[in-house]
Amino acid sequence: TRTREGGALLRADKGINLPDSRLSLPALTAKDRADLDVAVRIADIVALSFAQEAADVVGLREALTERGAGALGLVLKIETRRGFEQLPELLLAAMAHPAAGVMIARGDLAVECGWERLAAVQEEILWAAEAARLPVIWATQVLESLAKGGPPSRAEITDAAMGVRAECVMLNKGANLAAAVSTLDDILGRMQAHQTKKRSLLRALRAWAEPLAVTA
Repeated sequence: TRTREGGALLRADKGINLPDSRLSLPALTAKDRADLDVAVRIADIVALSFAQEAADVVGLREALTERGAGALGLVLKIETRRGFEQLPELLLAAMAHPAAGVMIARGDLAVECGWERLAAVQEEILWAAEAARLPVIWATQVLESLAKGGPPSRAEITDAAMGVRAECVMLNKGANLAAAVSTLDDILGRMQAHQTKKRSLLRALRAWAEPLAVTA
């Protein structure tokens, strides 16, 4: 009902969102637990996808403790409407862990909450995570065009700059990823003097004191 004229193809690496349905599914499947056996030996961080409620976080923490990895880093991926609605409870459960953070998975959140609400939703997650003293990962399609080999759009540059309010920005895979990392580093380096988390620094403006470098 909401695709381009003529329809569209379902491709690999795509998911299905059911924002109006409350699914009673376990946070950790048997395969997840088997994967944890490997992750606790080789990983620094474990991310909990589709975190829905505090019990999901508690279950993962218990599973890590059972494997002798109670201090392993834990990241809550907030990517559903239910997860956003339960964010305070999720954050409280995560704060009981020695090292925890939050990922704003903006692609799924846009589908789940509506494109028009995404900007407000990601702002609220940033505010809540800052209040909880938990680091944030700014994720999904940052500098996507550049990473895949094309020029970045103006909107992508602005979006990447907004990532300075988080502690970490995640780039997706692409043939031109090295250039995307370099560009992102340059953008964030420039923005850090203007913004810290959700607070503007109001530093002295010096842009007009130096000529801008322009490339053809």
